[in-house]
Amino acid sequence: MPLKKSIRRDKHFTMKRLIFIFPVLFVFGLKAQIKEPVKWRFELKRNGAEAELFFTAVIDKNWHLYDTEMEGEGDGPVPTQFIFADTTFFSFDGKLQKESQSIEHFDNNLKLKVRFYSDKAVFRQKIILKPDHPEAITGYVTYMACDDEECLPPTDVNFSFSLTDAIKDIALDKVANSGTEQNLWLFILISILAGLAAILTPCVFPMIPMTVSFFMRGSNDRRKGIRTAIVFGLSILAIFTLLGALFSVGLFGPNVGNILSTHWIPNLIFFTLFVIFALSFFGLFEIVLPGGLGNKTEAEADKGGFMGAFFMAMTTVIVSFSCTGPFIGALIIEAVQDGGMRPLIGMFFFGLAFAAVFMLLAIFPSALNKLPKSGAWMNSIKIVFAFILFAFSLKFLSNIDQVYGFNIISRDVYLAVWIVLFSLLGLYFLGKIKFAHDGDAPHLSVGRLMLVIATFAFTLYLFTGLLGAPLRSISAVLPPQTSQPGIAVRYPANTQPASQQSTCGPAKYADKLHIPLGLQGYFDYQQGMDCAKEQNKPVFLVFKGHACANCKKMENSVWTDPEVLNMLANDYVIVALYTDDKTTLPESEWGTGVDGRQLKTMGKVNLEHLISNYGTNTIPYHVIIEPDGSQHRLAVTFDADTFRNFLAQGK
Repeated sequence: MPLKKSIRRDKHFTMKRLIFIFPVLFVFGLKAQIKEPVKWRFELKRNGAEAELFFTAVIDKNWHLYDTEMEGEGDGPVPTQFIFADTTFFSFDGKLQKESQSIEHFDNNLKLKVRFYSDKAVFRQKIILKPDHPEAITGYVTYMACDDEECLPPTDVNFSFSLTDAIKDIALDKVANSGTEQNLWLFILISILAGLAAILTPCVFPMIPMTVSFFMRGSNDRRKGIRTAIVFGLSILAIFTLLGALFSVGLFGPNVGNILSTHWIPNLIFFTLFVIFALSFFGLFEIVLPGGLGNKTEAEADKGGFMGAFFMAMTTVIVSFSCTGPFIGALIIEAVQDGGMRPLIGMFFFGLAFAAVFMLLAIFPSALNKLPKSGAWMNSIKIVFAFILFAFSLKFLSNIDQVYGFNIISRDVYLAVWIVLFSLLGLYFLGKIKFAHDGDAPHLSVGRLMLVIATFAFTLYLFTGLLGAPLRSISAVLPPQTSQPGIAVRYPANTQPASQQSTCGPAKYADKLHIPLGLQGYFDYQQGMDCAKEQNKPVFLVFKGHACANCKKMENSVWTDPEVLNMLANDYVIVALYTDDKTTLPESEWGTGVDGRQLKTMGKVNLEHLISNYGTNTIPYHVIIEPDGSQHRLAVTFDADTFRNFLAQGK
């Protein structure tokens, strides 16, 4: 509760309240002992700049504590109030929340309803800390307690929340980032699978016997060979982790993720690389790294010892890069878009899975004899990787198309290309298509049959997308739906369709930008805020991007929930701010970055708005702004219940 508002209430002591308090003071004066029927406990839970202050009152039996708001201000008991000594170092994130249910009672003496708590009362206040915040947040709580016979006068209890000893708020982190945690575990799993898949590439698999024999040569000391193998594995892990760390610690700038995922140059480079790797896997040519690079590290490896193991690891990484490049590139691009430590985490688990195979085979060399020999099966793996690389190369062209507004690669075109590619892959598994280095398969094995079934089932699933299905499981890599097909969303009964949602007039930039699922809104912050003020509605502010995979996934898996869609359509004014759009703004709308540079494009202005106001550059990021200015915030989540509860706060 703001300081001014709390003080104002204390000044409004009417005659009726004085009449109520006078006998309270009289009774209090007759008592020889000091009573404390209410014991207070204060706890702060913090997650970065976000924090929650918990005020817990434990109330003695037969006593009660009055609520924070009372009917007929100034005419009855003093409500419980929380007064902060200094609010300049933080901002309130929403109103004071009451975790306990109050009891409502009509007081015949006062002729009004009063609300109070028995046994226990918990109050919670969210705040956003500013960078120069003090070591503690202090103030006092004013309250009044009564039992069936007497009331105590208003009492002040000081509180102090230490920010240096704050407990990390696991609960808050879970609510705000439940989807992020789930997504992180999925990302880790993908990283591990990518590391294991890289082992099966033709650049890496044939190296296994040669590398393992390196550890065992020239010595009958098995322990030494095992130690050398462990150093080798840890060296591979360190090299890949270092690569990820360079992106995590901000060496390439805080907005490297936004640049890699939205600028046409890196997207065109990655598209070209993926196509080149795919053509190489098809057998059109062979990618060979400069011989001198590998020869130098191999010469150092031949010296033996732990340093030799390190250089052997470096040789393995360099030589294998012609096959592992697409895996590494895709992982880093995915990781830097979400920011934080994801690049480091992704490359750590990639390197761990990659190195573990070499280490285990070096420790248990007898298992080497059980590995299949290189042959036609490995060429088949190359062909499968080639089809997949071709398919995912289209995502980089799609990023350019969406961010720069070319509107060439529509969702239907994208799906059509994928349907053709995966149909050809299915025919390859059937043996109807053969490449130069493929062996002769006399019959269709059970394993290939399973792959045929899976591939054609996926192709049929893609085909339903041409008919309007949302394809939620892969929506993160697809262009967004520009229309609202009938089978994509089912509205609940008596719900106004989102396409009929009322706004305050045409939205700026609506000729090139849109909100999915037929929802109407604005793409200019001020225009949206003006409309919300006119309609006296809360604002649903979402920071998103054309190339944001998590944004698309949330829209297709969470926004489509009937209750969520109903609230977005009818209860809010939606403001969608694209942080990667390249539209040049009029000079009057240019912004200024923290480094003093002029920001001329829509995306840069919106990204600066996100960073300066909310202290993050990751998207999607959601903010509810109520008519009184209070705010509620939520990062990415793929849990519909969490998002539904978030939206309910603004109602």
